[in-house]
Amino acid sequence: MNTTHITFLVERFKAHPDDEAIVWGGQSYTYGWMADGIERWMRELDEQNIPRGAVVSLEADFSPNAVALLLALIDRGCILVPITSSVEAKKPEFRAIAEVESILEITDDDRVVQRVTGVEAKHELILKLKHSGHPGLVLFSSGSTGKNKAALHDFVPLLEKFKVERHSMRTMTFLLFDHIGGVNTLLYTLSNTGCVVTVAERSPEVVCAAIEAHQVELLPTSPTFLNLLLLSRTYERFDLSSLRMITYGTEVMPASTLQRMHEILPNVNLLQTYGLSEVGILRSKSKSSDSLWMKVGGEGFQTRIVDGLLEIKAESAMLGYLNHDSPFTEDGWFKTGDAVEVDGEYIRILGRKSELINVGGEKVYPVEVESVLLQMEGVEDVIVIGVPNPITGQMVQARVRLSTDEDLPQFRKRMQAFCHDRLARFKIPQKVILVEKSLHSERFKKLRVE
Repeated sequence: MNTTHITFLVERFKAHPDDEAIVWGGQSYTYGWMADGIERWMRELDEQNIPRGAVVSLEADFSPNAVALLLALIDRGCILVPITSSVEAKKPEFRAIAEVESILEITDDDRVVQRVTGVEAKHELILKLKHSGHPGLVLFSSGSTGKNKAALHDFVPLLEKFKVERHSMRTMTFLLFDHIGGVNTLLYTLSNTGCVVTVAERSPEVVCAAIEAHQVELLPTSPTFLNLLLLSRTYERFDLSSLRMITYGTEVMPASTLQRMHEILPNVNLLQTYGLSEVGILRSKSKSSDSLWMKVGGEGFQTRIVDGLLEIKAESAMLGYLNHDSPFTEDGWFKTGDAVEVDGEYIRILGRKSELINVGGEKVYPVEVESVLLQMEGVEDVIVIGVPNPITGQMVQARVRLSTDEDLPQFRKRMQAFCHDRLARFKIPQKVILVEKSLHSERFKKLRVE
């Protein structure tokens, strides 16, 4: 087997042939199966005439075939564009932006369907990566507040950190196959010969059932999902004692949600993570399980604070956007747009600068207001944004999903009384909209665009 980019992974797989690699559809697949699967797909890619360096969209979830094919494509030096059904309507747009030359779609029963697009990639960054012989990765930002941006990575620097062996854990792939967190979770678990536990549906019921059935130790997820878990009280009906760690990221965590999770699962380490499609996932350390203060960085990363905003320089940073101007400073720092507070070595993420609400010169970060409103009985979810106001410039608006049968005047009165001693007057929402639909995307991230 002539491997190059993933030699270290294949060697580890072959050293643990009987260990469980993936649980999918209720079935277990070993590392021996995975090593054989990679070899099989290398032969298949030759037979299907997918050239080295081709831009390939891998349209799948974390099935055994998808994972084996992903690794075979990396080793072949292909430029991968993972796409999931969560962006079904945008697939044609994403394929066009990434200049996809071949489509490999994995069906629900784990079969692979191939299509050739007839496109020839001509983007300067793609051609440069092809010329280097390195595999690539195209990730699309979630686009919750704007247009999706396509970040092109050289896969070689992304793989580097997985060469250092760390803890082996039974890990759920909650974050999606086309998300930087999902890719990171998969490669971390496999590189340490842990077990990848997949779920067909990312609901509290299905997730908790899988934790119990497959003794999941690590759950990487989002604050929005943890809030849904708390509301559903599903944790009361399943044995979650195997859980050792929950990591959370992708958006700012409300303090009230973190506190309640810590009270309900006091023996589980709650770790805040930080990463971006543009730079990868940084190593992090929370001050404690119930603290929003954390250290970020690690080998290959540098951080600095400029005008209260976090900037990152990373060896694993993307080569650039395929559909947008470069976001890097002249000296190679990525401006995250995240406002932070600093306490010695620790930082606390306040929110995106673009989401900051300015009420007559006073700053309001949405998550602070959301954290208070989420403590109210009957509030299932809430999204706070700033909307124009002729006197103060902006005012605070809250879209609220209730489980109670209150009308708007009743809720507003109760909300104002609840917030009176918990929020400064200018932070209390002046405009409230009651909604029935979900306030989060399929990626379990708040949808701040109205």
